[in-house]
Amino acid sequence: MHDRPRVPTLSLTRITLSCGRSVDLTDLRLTPTYGDMPHGYPCRPANDLRIRALLHTAAQMSPTVPVHLIPPPREYPDQYAGAFGPVETLPRVACVGRFSSTPLTPANDPVAYRSGLTVIWFQPTTRIPSPYDTDPPLHDIDWPTLARDYALGDPPYGPP
Repeated sequence: MHDRPRVPTLSLTRITLSCGRSVDLTDLRLTPTYGDMPHGYPCRPANDLRIRALLHTAAQMSPTVPVHLIPPPREYPDQYAGAFGPVETLPRVACVGRFSSTPLTPANDPVAYRSGLTVIWFQPTTRIPSPYDTDPPLHDIDWPTLARDYALGDPPYGPP
């Protein structure tokens, strides 16, 4: 019999959610939140557009699993408001990560099935989440409600 915690995984990191479930970060894309803003300034319309673009990217990244957005913190520095309203900033790094874990449905064979969820979040640095982080937004994901089981034979990263 195998000692499962010692079995190496091919993930970037493994974190334990507040519900007790361990999830593996299997794919991660980091981009600057405002890296492609050729003109203008950070404001609610620009931020909402950026979030919609990330939702689209995440849906294409893993069409077999749902996408969940952790609402980003929005800051309002004391700066002059432009034509699109007050300055509103998001954390510097936009993250799209694909997480996987054991199946949600007990009847699904754990060798043939996994559960998955693609998550979008924002953070101040390019640091990969650590199992020892205490950052609640990632740890508080409601995996049983948000994730979905998929067969390992399914193309989890999109059509071939």
